[in-house]
Amino acid sequence: MTARPNSFSTAISFTALVLGLAGCNLAPHYSRPAVETPPQFRERAAAVSPGTGVAWNAAQPGDAAARGAWWEIYGDTQLNALETQVDASNQTIAAAAASFHAARATVAAARAAFLPTLTAAPSFTRGRESQTLKAGAGGPAGAPSVTDEYSLPFDASYEVDFWGRVRDDVAASRATAEASAADLATARLSTEAELAQDYFQLRAVDAERGILDDTVASYRESLDETSALYRAGIDSEEDVARAQTQLNTAIAQATDFGVARAAYEHAIAVLAGKPPAGFSLSAAPFDARPPVVPAGVPSNLLERRPDIAAAERRTAAANAGIGVARSAYFPRLLLGASAGWQSAEAGHWFDWPSRYWSLGPELAATLFAGGARRAQTEEARAAFDEAAARYRQTVLGAFQAVEDNLAALRILDQEVKEQRTAVDSSRHLLDLANTRFKTGIASYLNVITAQTALLSNRETEVQIQLRQMLSSVSLVKALGGGWTAAKLSHPESS
Repeated sequence: MTARPNSFSTAISFTALVLGLAGCNLAPHYSRPAVETPPQFRERAAAVSPGTGVAWNAAQPGDAAARGAWWEIYGDTQLNALETQVDASNQTIAAAAASFHAARATVAAARAAFLPTLTAAPSFTRGRESQTLKAGAGGPAGAPSVTDEYSLPFDASYEVDFWGRVRDDVAASRATAEASAADLATARLSTEAELAQDYFQLRAVDAERGILDDTVASYRESLDETSALYRAGIDSEEDVARAQTQLNTAIAQATDFGVARAAYEHAIAVLAGKPPAGFSLSAAPFDARPPVVPAGVPSNLLERRPDIAAAERRTAAANAGIGVARSAYFPRLLLGASAGWQSAEAGHWFDWPSRYWSLGPELAATLFAGGARRAQTEEARAAFDEAAARYRQTVLGAFQAVEDNLAALRILDQEVKEQRTAVDSSRHLLDLANTRFKTGIASYLNVITAQTALLSNRETEVQIQLRQMLSSVSLVKALGGGWTAAKLSHPESS
C-alpha cells in the first residue's frame, strides 16, 4: 500500500523553499566608490587670514540648528536676520523640499509591493442574445432572451520576491530619496551662501560710495581753493576747469553706484523670499574681517558636503538597479486568489450557492525577448559606472573648491596688506602735491594726478577686501557649511 504524502509537510517544505528563494538578491554587493583622498589640503597650513572673527569648526557645529547657522561667524546681526528668512521663504528651497517629499512618497509606493494587492469590482449587466445567430447555429427560434448578471468579485494577487526584484526596487527608491534629501541640503546651503555674498557685495558698494562721497567733498574744497586763486590772479582758468571736471566726474561715479546697489538689494530680497518692491536695506559699514575657518582634512568632505552625499546615494541606487535588471532573466511567481458572489437575480445575489472562488499560483517567464534583458542589464551597469564617475568627479571638485578658496584667502591676506601700504603712499603723495601747489612750486595737474591715484587705490582696497569675504563664504560652502552626513534624512524616519 502506497502511503499518501502528508499535505502539511508538503506545505511546510514549499514554504521553506519560497522563503529560501526569497532571500536571493541579484544586485552586486555595494560599497562606496573608492576615491584618492590626500592626507591634508595643500593650502591648509596657511588656510586662514588673520581676523578677529570667532573660530569655527565646520565638522562639529556647536549649535542645534538643522544645518548649522554658519553665517553667525561673521558677527553681522542684519545678515543673521536675513539668513533666518531663507529657509522659510525661499522658493528654490521650497521646490527642493517638494521634490524630496515626492521622492519619499515613491519609497512608500515601492514598499507597497511587499504586500498583496486586493481589488473589488462589483458590477451589473443586462444582455440580449442574438436570435439570428442562435437560429443559424441550429438553435430553437423564439422570443429573444434577456438575462441579468449581478457580480461582486474580490481578487488578491501577490508576487513572491524570489530574486529580490522588489527589494532592489525599494532600495533604489530609498537611495534616490536620500539623494533628494541631500539635494535639499545643497539647495539650502547654496542659497544661504549666495545671500551672504550678495550682502557683502552690497556693503562693499556702500563702502565705495562712502569713499566717493569723501572724495567729492575733497574735490569741492580743491575747486573752491582753485577758484579763489584764479580770482586772485595766481592760478589759471584751466586749473579751475580741471577741478570742476574732476568734481563732476566723481559725482557721476557716485551716482552710478546706485545701479549696483539696487541690483544687490533686489537679489537679496528674492533670496529671502520677499518682493523687491517692498524691501530695502539702509547703508551700513563694510566690516571686512574674514573669520577663521578651519578646513579640517580632505576625508572629512566625504561626510560634510551634501552634494557628495547625493552623488554617493545615486550610485547606490544605480547599484540596486542592476539587481532589478538581472531579475528579468528569472520567472516571476504570482499567487492569485479570487472569490465573490454571482447571480442572475438581485434577490439571490448573496445567497450561499451564488458564491465562487479560485486559488492558484502563476509562474510567468519570458522565453524570448530579442536580447532586451541583456541590453537592460548592460544599461543598468553603465548607469552605475556613470553614477560612480560622477561621484568621484564631485569629490574631486570639492577638493578643488577648498584648495582654491584656501589659496585665495592666503594670497588676498598678503595683497590687502600691500594695498593698504599703497593707499598710505597715495595719501602721502597727495599731501605733498597739495603743499607744492599751494606754494606755487607745482601745477594743479599734479594734485589731480595724486587725487586720482588715492581714489583708485582706496577703491581697489575695498575690492580686495570684498574678494576676501566672498572667498571666505565660498570656503564655508565648499566645506559643507554646518552639514554632516549624520543629518541626512532617511525616508523611513522622516
